[in-house]
Amino acid sequence: MNNVTGTRAPRIRLAAIPAAALLFALSQGAAAQALANQSVEDRLNTLMRVVDEQQRQIHSLEQQVTNLEMAQRGRGTPGYGAPAGSEAVADQPGADGLPMPLPPLAQLAQVNPGSLAPGGATGTATGVPVNPPAPGGSSVAAPGSSGPASMPDGTIGQTQKAAEPVRTQSEEAVVQREHAPLFDHKLTLDWGISDTYYDRRQLQLSGFLALDAIFLGNINLGETKSHQVMADLDTRYGITDRISIDVDVPYIYRHSNFIVGGAGGAANTLSDASLNSSALGDVNFGLYYQFLKETAGVPDVVGSLRIKAPTGTSPFGDKVVQVSPDNTNLVAPSKLPTGTGFWNITAGVSVLKTYDPVVLFGSLSYTYNIARSFADISSVVGQTQPATVKLGDIIQFGGGVALAFSDKDSASISYTMALEPASKTREPGGSYQKVPGSETTASVLNFGLNHVVNKHLTINGAVSVGLTPDAPNFVVGVRFPYTF
Repeated sequence: MNNVTGTRAPRIRLAAIPAAALLFALSQGAAAQALANQSVEDRLNTLMRVVDEQQRQIHSLEQQVTNLEMAQRGRGTPGYGAPAGSEAVADQPGADGLPMPLPPLAQLAQVNPGSLAPGGATGTATGVPVNPPAPGGSSVAAPGSSGPASMPDGTIGQTQKAAEPVRTQSEEAVVQREHAPLFDHKLTLDWGISDTYYDRRQLQLSGFLALDAIFLGNINLGETKSHQVMADLDTRYGITDRISIDVDVPYIYRHSNFIVGGAGGAANTLSDASLNSSALGDVNFGLYYQFLKETAGVPDVVGSLRIKAPTGTSPFGDKVVQVSPDNTNLVAPSKLPTGTGFWNITAGVSVLKTYDPVVLFGSLSYTYNIARSFADISSVVGQTQPATVKLGDIIQFGGGVALAFSDKDSASISYTMALEPASKTREPGGSYQKVPGSETTASVLNFGLNHVVNKHLTINGAVSVGLTPDAPNFVVGVRFPYTF
């Protein structure tokens, strides 16, 4: 009995093979028959669904390729182009983050064709997906598909992030130059060189008024052309992700050319003299604190506090001397200063917002100049005049926009204005007196171009054009910040 049972079981299994094959053939035939029994309109709708699903898959792949490229640049959406095995990739339909394959046509054919009315809200013949993407960029899974085709939100030119954005290298260069230090870098060495040019003309009168209407004497036109070349090293160090400190040490070379007319009593004769000097400039220290980190609705806000020390040569006490013994019209200072001669404290705040690829920035600062006493402030040879000098406190504000036209290059334009009230002097035992003509308004238009060489080195070029007589004619400079 046992032998009969053992012999019968293999026979039953063998008989099940053709039965399974028959059932598979019948199911395939039924699917084919169901497809053949459909009307032309139903077949067209089915094919439309296949095409729409393929288009959705193609669009999803294009989006993921874009995000993979952006991830390599440091600006990809989390979860796209992330390393295999990461949590973001694990959430995708496929193990590698790519969409699942398309379902076979037979599965699509078994969906109720009446739900695909041509021209209706769920499908068209123009390639619009039957199931449109849901708000936020994720699409609803089509009936019969094995998973949703993920659609990343956020495209180039429309960066609205819910968290602190991941900036491109060119955008980071703009932030470092126009806004504040990069807090995510521990150490940055920023070396730069700039040339500031001034051209000043002044009417010089030497004589007196007769009958309060007629001037008797010499009328000359004096001109001063000056170049100030400054090379400085700014060392910045990030203490935390919100606090950074820096120290800037400048070295200044100055060249001035003084030109006057009326040499030898002839009005059409010019004479000139040149003067050079070089020395350490005013060293300054800074502390930065990031109050707000940038999000989709909040800009990046950084406060700063800077202190400048009078380490450069002071302009007070320099005597104006006659350059040539036979030309009394040509006079020039004995030396050129490289500093202001004062301690000052500057408190400021800067704001920056990124709308990839556009960066908007602005700043406001107030500089308090500490009064200082000097043993001599007179410029006349043989005369000594002790006094206390108080420079006017400076209010400076400005703003601009930068455009990152690639992941390594950006251009910016900005406007800055500095308002300084009149300076005051006080003799020992006296009261402060206003210095006539010392009130200034300096307004400049700035143009910048940044290029990222690699992840450590950036080249920042700038040109500033003076818009008022108190501002320099122009400033040309280049900086090389190197981050570690």
